[in-house]
Amino acid sequence: MSDPLDYDKALENPALAFDTPEAVLTQAELSDAQKIEILRRWKFDATEIADAEGEGMESDKPLMERRVALALESLTDGNDVEPS
Repeated sequence: MSDPLDYDKALENPALAFDTPEAVLTQAELSDAQKIEILRRWKFDATEIADAEGEGMESDKPLMERRVALALESLTDGNDVEPS
């Protein structure tokens, strides 16, 4: 039996809380709004990794930024509008 999901920890570091961005989508205990926030945070982190790769650093998760974007688009019908 797995432990209940800690939303705050998942938001702090989504890659540690979930194996894949797609796994966020399957979490019945999270609202769509919570899933979107977790994926936005993951997208930000993935963008930072991609930027580091551009500076010569290597990542062990190629294409993660795209996978996160696709998961996010599935929740927002392709309209990922940042909260104001």
